[in-house]
Amino acid sequence: MLLGYTMPRSPLGRAAASPPPPWHYSSDIVGVEFWTDPDAARFFLPRGLKPDPKTSGHAVAMFLDWQFTGEQDELLYPERYQYREFFVLLDAAWGDAAVAYCPFIYVDNDSALARGWIQGFPKKLGSIFQTRSFAAPSAAAAPVRAGSKFGASASAHGQRIATARVTLRESVADPAVMFNRPTVNVRYFSRLSAGRHDDPAVNELVMSITDNQRIVDFWSGDADLRFPEAQGEELHALAPLRIGAGFRCSMSYSVSDLRVLEDFAA
Repeated sequence: MLLGYTMPRSPLGRAAASPPPPWHYSSDIVGVEFWTDPDAARFFLPRGLKPDPKTSGHAVAMFLDWQFTGEQDELLYPERYQYREFFVLLDAAWGDAAVAYCPFIYVDNDSALARGWIQGFPKKLGSIFQTRSFAAPSAAAAPVRAGSKFGASASAHGQRIATARVTLRESVADPAVMFNRPTVNVRYFSRLSAGRHDDPAVNELVMSITDNQRIVDFWSGDADLRFPEAQGEELHALAPLRIGAGFRCSMSYSVSDLRVLEDFAA
């Protein structure tokens, strides 16, 4: 019998790209809120979602430095379970509920890629970096305090797709000013059977469920964000027309479930 929560399945189950849930995450985040062309944003929303008329074109770009563990001390294997990520969240509405939708997300780790596809995040491989903060004082330490500057970038297939700069100005007591919408994704798995290429085996609108979410050391400030055009990518279609606040924070949460909103394949 073959074992494993994800492929590849094997006799011992150790070769699987990801262990089974629950999954626990901790990260440092550099992010920028922005407004893009509302018409452009609308074209990226899947069936079941519509633009949020109250926030027209509002979005958030985030660069994250992650540490992951399951239930078997996976955090002791940083070469396998640490990773970096970049994604965009668009404001949207599901019925009357305010939600966020992720049209693009890039990651540098195969385990994170597998977990993302299971959750409905459309992950692709990329190269992501951000300025890190360290406790020992130094010109290179980038302490989390007023005046500190943070940079971040994302590339795909050798092409730069996103660049951000953030200068911290003030601590924010309530991170809900930025993290105030549940994320909705589409779980989509195609068929290869002839004649059924347009008939996916899985096509679900799902809402992410995060347990025990904590956001600490949330600072905001001035920001710049750019999405250069890159061959084979479409992120630049969501290029910022207006920049809002930049921010830097740390976040943790756990995942063991999701909510199916609509099953389009049923």
